[in-house]
Amino acid sequence: MQVSRSGYYKWVKRKPSTQEKRRQKLKKRIQHHYYAFKKRYGSLKVTEKLRQEGLVVSAKTVSRLMKEMGLRSITVKKYKATTNSKHKLPVYDNVLDRQFKPEAPNRAWVSDITYIATQQGWVYLASVMDLYSRKIVGWALSDRMTKELVLEAFDKACIRQKPPKELIHHSDRGAQYASKDYRERIATMEMTGSMSRKGNCYDNACIEAFHSVLKKELIYQTKFKTRKQAYEAIYEYIELEYNRIRIHSAINYLTPHECEKRYYQQRVA
Repeated sequence: MQVSRSGYYKWVKRKPSTQEKRRQKLKKRIQHHYYAFKKRYGSLKVTEKLRQEGLVVSAKTVSRLMKEMGLRSITVKKYKATTNSKHKLPVYDNVLDRQFKPEAPNRAWVSDITYIATQQGWVYLASVMDLYSRKIVGWALSDRMTKELVLEAFDKACIRQKPPKELIHHSDRGAQYASKDYRERIATMEMTGSMSRKGNCYDNACIEAFHSVLKKELIYQTKFKTRKQAYEAIYEYIELEYNRIRIHSAINYLTPHECEKRYYQQRVA
């Protein structure tokens, strides 16, 4: 290569520049956050985690370094929601009206059902989200998609959060949410019922987005042999990873737990 022996050894012994040292430090921290959250974070969330550590870095730089290292957020197929709204049960008006950013916790909840495949058969998940913190405040699993499933998730949310009167409870027009028992439960808790307009998935976009993320980050990456295995994995994902570890761009890159806690700390102060 027409390089002198002395020139080669000088190059070998040369100390890395300040810029190269910083670059190597960034790569190590990028790898840490990428693998710490099971390859789920893309460049934007990794950038935010680096900034929380006090590092000054652009998303463009992080994206370039991740590409160099072959680090890419796991890619999966999209989630498509299904709702049985072909019934003659009474439905609520769309009171929420896509007001997805309430001013405090427990002012507006959204609910929905999704399904998970296991080798034993389908498992159905009903979830309740608080829109202020994006925290999953109640959830339940069953091998049947019944009103009892959504009632269990609702009751868990009420026990956990002890919601005030006039909280807006929003869902799609599914038969489970339109059932007499579910409507009576909402009335007993003195909540305001709200439902999406017919055929309009965007009216319940936040909870559907959560189910989409759940599928991308967990369900499509795992083959569940049993329903019990699915339950254990979903429990860990919701209660630990999603509510307490995973940062959310919609709440200024906080976790739902941090977002809710910070609100009440500011009230006390």
